[in-house]
Amino acid sequence: MDSATQLVIDPDLLERFGGRGPRYTSYPTADRFHPGFTDTDYLEALQERAKRRDQPLGLYFHIPFCRTICYYCGCNKIGTKHQGKSAEYLTALEREIELVTDAIGMGQTIRHLHFGGGTPTFMLDSEFEQLFAVVRKHFVMAPDGEYSIEVDPRTVTPDRLKVLRGFGLNRISLGIQDFDADVQRAVNRIQSYEESRALIEAARAEGFESVNVDLIYGLPLQTVEGFRKTVELTIAARPDRVALYHYAHLPKLFMPQRRIDEAQLPDAATRGALFEMATELFGEAGYIHLGLDHFALADDELAVAQRENRLHRNFQGYCSHDAGDIIALGVSSISQVGAVYAQNDKTLSGYYQRLAENRLPTVRGIKLSEDDFLRRDAIQALMCGFGLDWANFDSHHQVRGREYFADALASLEAMHEAGAITIDDAGIEVEPRGRLLVRAVAMAFDRYLRESPPSGTYSKIA
Repeated sequence: MDSATQLVIDPDLLERFGGRGPRYTSYPTADRFHPGFTDTDYLEALQERAKRRDQPLGLYFHIPFCRTICYYCGCNKIGTKHQGKSAEYLTALEREIELVTDAIGMGQTIRHLHFGGGTPTFMLDSEFEQLFAVVRKHFVMAPDGEYSIEVDPRTVTPDRLKVLRGFGLNRISLGIQDFDADVQRAVNRIQSYEESRALIEAARAEGFESVNVDLIYGLPLQTVEGFRKTVELTIAARPDRVALYHYAHLPKLFMPQRRIDEAQLPDAATRGALFEMATELFGEAGYIHLGLDHFALADDELAVAQRENRLHRNFQGYCSHDAGDIIALGVSSISQVGAVYAQNDKTLSGYYQRLAENRLPTVRGIKLSEDDFLRRDAIQALMCGFGLDWANFDSHHQVRGREYFADALASLEAMHEAGAITIDDAGIEVEPRGRLLVRAVAMAFDRYLRESPPSGTYSKIA
């Protein structure tokens, strides 16, 4: 398969096979986690990890605090202007790290580290210094590791970026969303192009190896002409990667979204035109479609990894190789260790209380079965490489995939006949005109969807 082939937008296929579905940052998906999975189950997984010190390991820190709340945001966040909140939180993170390393042992090597939120840079530089000291005390940071942070250009100056680089961070992601002033006022995020561009240039000057920016289409007051200017300005800044997210308006789930005037949201036709225009411009500018709503320059490590069939996907997004186990720390964060997913308490009070009791703050999760592992690998192959090769899959798992997934193949026959995908003796290939439907293809392999309705609200596929 030529992974560099750009996607083709086919409205008829999207209308026929679209709908709502999981983004498959994990399989089983997070809405299948259950409270019967406890901190004891997670502790056992960590103790098992102690025997696999040579296997890849990464850390994720969730920093939930934001000084101002963007109305569109669906992340787990806490609005506050009290800086003391981060000091208390840092103490809790340190205790969680101690509990984790009591189980896995000191000195394991990490090759991935990511700070997400919320706004990670809510923490002071001195607090980052303290946290990195704790990380280096309990872990070994590989010299060639991938260490990233999400930053808010409204609060991070080029000088502060230099400090963050000094801690060892080498990749950054900037939230932009839209540069149009009317759109920014409608979503409570005022941010100039000049400050964003300055931060991108400063990141390059300081030696950050990759710069990602986030855009959102479907926001209130967006027009094709207005968003075109945002995309053109973004391309002019030349970030290595772009995430082009679709705004999901779910005010019943996310309270800040209730402050958005629904009458100002673009209709379905406009949303489609926004995405089509943006993808066309990014393609013309040399960005490769990695999958879903992510793009990267052809020489970026993610695009190279996709061409070499070693792209992976987890809760932090796409990565250039298998990140292995991910130990996630902080409120609401989700760990992936061995055969389990484990999620921390979503409330700050509950998170603090469990740590005060010297317990891991796990409140739900799931242990994977052999069937889950098979289906997860099949879904991962589709989501990251737009294909599933039977010979590779069968050799790796010692099964006959085409027979094992006979029910999935039968359900995909209509997409095959419509030309969205190709199914043959070699495997499955998602064609360029079907790539926006890759989530729908992956859903055919999801046993949980087939056996019981989803417990969560999924976003639109396209």
